[in-house]
Amino acid sequence: MKRFNRILLKLSGESLMGAQGYGIDSERLADYARQIKDIHTMGVQIGIVIGGGNIFRGMSGAAKGFDRVKGDQMGMLATVINSLALCSALKAEGVPCQVLTAIRMEPIGEFYSKDRTLEYLESGKVCIFSGGTGSPYFTTDTGSSLRGIEIEADVMLKGTRVDGIYTADPEKDPTAVKFDEISYDEVLERGLKVMDLTAVVMCKENGLPIYVFNMDQLGNLRRVMDGENIGTLVHP
Repeated sequence: MKRFNRILLKLSGESLMGAQGYGIDSERLADYARQIKDIHTMGVQIGIVIGGGNIFRGMSGAAKGFDRVKGDQMGMLATVINSLALCSALKAEGVPCQVLTAIRMEPIGEFYSKDRTLEYLESGKVCIFSGGTGSPYFTTDTGSSLRGIEIEADVMLKGTRVDGIYTADPEKDPTAVKFDEISYDEVLERGLKVMDLTAVVMCKENGLPIYVFNMDQLGNLRRVMDGENIGTLVHP
């Protein structure tokens, strides 16, 4: 029995770099595609948002002197590149998918609409949402919250390189303690870097649970869907 029927999977663009330090690692991309295929065969309806940090981050660009709006737009285009790569990898695995964009750029992707997306999901297509929200000053975390709420997902699965939420960054603080579950309010009060605050507040106000887990360990996505407690659940 699958744990969730419809999910919004948030993937890190930076994780796509693998060990390269920049761009798209073909092995990491193939690993992601195989994991997604595994749960697709269970009948899970899958929406995906992937970041663009492996190519360009708007806020980093602004810190280097780029106009913030232009920098964010460049970041949106980076997410489109990653979305096309993931869609190609999924199709190579025999998984039907569709790239939808928050800004018009046919024929690269189809302009997003909720109704069309629900038709795709219910027909068994994986939908990859690119371009963030289509507006500057919003991260792909917020884009994930927005799309997850719109498609009425059961949960947002946030795939990261750590196995959940900790009291501090476990990569920097060896004394950090992991939470098995935590409330939205506690995440906000502690200022935990799960995702940006706007995204957490949106999930809280619309009752969308967040499950944080390590996507870079092969097979973990299936373990989440099988009900194994390998990450951290954020809920009311």
